[in-house]
Amino acid sequence: MTEVATESAPVLRGRTDAEAHVGVVCFKQGPPTLLGAELEWLLAHADHPEAAPAVATVATALGDHAPSSLRPGSPARPLPGGSIVTVEPGGQVELSSAPYPDARSLCSALRSDVEHLRGLLGSAAIVLQPGAAQEHRLPERQLFSPRYCAMEELFDRVGPFGRLMMCSTAAVQVSVDAGEGAEMAARWAMLHEVGPALVAAFACSPRLCGAPDGDWASQRMRTWLELDPQRTVGPPTDTTDPVTAYARWALDVPLLCVQDATQQRWTAPPGVTFADWVDGRTSIGRVPTTVDLDLHLSTLFPPVRAKGHFEVRYLDAQPGDAWQVPVALIDGLLGDAATVDTARDLAAATAGRWRDAAQHGRSDTELRRAATALLELGAQHVSDPSLARQVAAAAERAPADCLEQVRR
Repeated sequence: MTEVATESAPVLRGRTDAEAHVGVVCFKQGPPTLLGAELEWLLAHADHPEAAPAVATVATALGDHAPSSLRPGSPARPLPGGSIVTVEPGGQVELSSAPYPDARSLCSALRSDVEHLRGLLGSAAIVLQPGAAQEHRLPERQLFSPRYCAMEELFDRVGPFGRLMMCSTAAVQVSVDAGEGAEMAARWAMLHEVGPALVAAFACSPRLCGAPDGDWASQRMRTWLELDPQRTVGPPTDTTDPVTAYARWALDVPLLCVQDATQQRWTAPPGVTFADWVDGRTSIGRVPTTVDLDLHLSTLFPPVRAKGHFEVRYLDAQPGDAWQVPVALIDGLLGDAATVDTARDLAAATAGRWRDAAQHGRSDTELRRAATALLELGAQHVSDPSLARQVAAAAERAPADCLEQVRR
């Protein structure tokens, strides 16, 4: 194998070297002070919701805020509140917020940016759809980068859920600082353990065009559970050393793609893990570098992803401004060590019940009980009164209320 590294990035010389890199880039420890969010929307023409707007039309409407990959020469300027606009494989639009010190300032900036985005797209008669799953049309990929081509090729071997996830779903993602030491381990564990209850609390995607038959409260979460468990289930939750557990898991996930500047196809050898590559058990033509490992890490989709900070990935996109509720809730639940411990206790009975949560939502009595308790706890620790009232109101709603909001 050649020693030429990807764009002169440092070469990785064995599993130990690779695991150390994962620990450094995925778990940046320090006092937790910042909060961020990513909001996704499916798009439609204002007068024809069954039709997907062309990404070229979307890019033109976004103007200088469009990603340069879609509009060559675009400066990709942030929106006024600091959010960066990106576009997903099926044409979904996403806002990635700037980091803020609390939910109040984050939500205020994001509300402003959402309205700005709505106005930009409205100039081209494009509207943001309120749901987390596409009800009116089959999945159709609109971005054709080598990465997305390799992703679709891999997921097609499993069934329809990969294309559905890539092209027909939308989420709310909340990002929080990792913390440090024992605090970090507790925050990591809590975000996983409360996950099923929060999936149930915010499930609002009962219909997904092209999905196999079945009644699910969150068809969006269903796609993640079905498409590639090695890549999406994540490591066992380790409450003592999550860094090592995550690094070992990450290296043992099969490669999704291998970057090659000379090729338009980045298809990876089937079943070959990053550990196989870095330890020399397979030949890919060169040794892997930190750039290759960073790409591999970006193709892992566990419920909570370590990216230096912790990215909560299991929540359905919410109708209207209701995305503020899970953002404020997670901020509240992470407010201090005692609240983290209480949240873990409240979620203990439902931890690990991801599939039940996606399928039944709050119609499951145990999940509803845990969701309600966590929402009530979070409301007590949300510092902004308006957001606290919204979280408390969410604790009182009936299981079908969120689904009815989407249907309207």
